Amino acid sequence: MTIAIRGGRVLPVTPDNEGRDHVWERGTVLIGDDGKIAAAGPEDDIEVPGDAMVVDAEGKVVTPGLIDAHTHVGIGELAIGKEGADTNESTDPITPQVRAIDATYPGDIGFNDALSAGVTAVNVMPGSGNVIGGLAVLVKTHGTRIDDMVVRHPTGLKAAMGENPKRSHGDQKKMPSTRLGIAALMRENLVKAQNYIEKHAAHERANDPTKTFERDIKMEHIAMVLRGEIPMRWHAHRSDDILTALRIRDEFDFSMVLDHSTEAHMLVDELLERNIPAVVGPTLTARYKVELKG
Repeated sequence: MTIAIRGGRVLPVTPDNEGRDHVWERGTVLIGDDGKIAAAGPEDDIEVPGDAMVVDAEGKVVTPGLIDAHTHVGIGELAIGKEGADTNESTDPITPQVRAIDATYPGDIGFNDALSAGVTAVNVMPGSGNVIGGLAVLVKTHGTRIDDMVVRHPTGLKAAMGENPKRSHGDQKKMPSTRLGIAALMRENLVKAQNYIEKHAAHERANDPTKTFERDIKMEHIAMVLRGEIPMRWHAHRSDDILTALRIRDEFDFSMVLDHSTEAHMLVDELLERNIPAVVGPTLTARYKVELKG
């Protein structure tokens, strides 16, 4: 059924023909039978089919569905406790082989919370307890089977700097217990992935059916970053951690997205020079989170 949302203040996310942001004070949004937006514009410019279901939006604001670029919805289930805590595979600081999609539960009440606030898609990522945390997935917030909710998979490889990996593994008397160790482990595994790519290329060139290439799923997922297939989604709050991430990114030449970015405003020139997107927030939390003191 065609749906027409009429009379509301419509805020489109695309610019007008001259590249300017614009607002339709009284607009119409037409949704086709396929559930996708078919037309949008000033109320008088959009022809509404006679059999359409009309939603009166007068006095309301109409926006496209929001996308939350950094969440743990479905893998860190609310009000469940340990049974629903699947955010970090904390037994190893290097877990690129894990995938958020394999632990994302559509029954998490967090999906309903997101949807009720207008968030129609969420990027679900492993947590920041590990130096390399695993693959992220973008899903719709409505559905009962996670495979049917997927918009894109994977959307990046989660990585983390700073206090979280230090605390998670230092408390276990394991590396990394310092920022030195975090950077060293990241470099070590990026080099391993480079070597893995070279070995795989050599195997392909040899074209010898009698020899089997031994796969390594850890290295395969890191190789996706080095090949430019997905970005590194890098959790970093402090400016020193952001600079370390940029230093490593420059050494190994891959795409990245900076997540949290609390002190990114101190390094705007560095991010612009490299064209690196920054996802900002959340900015409010308790005082124990020292990396957000500013």
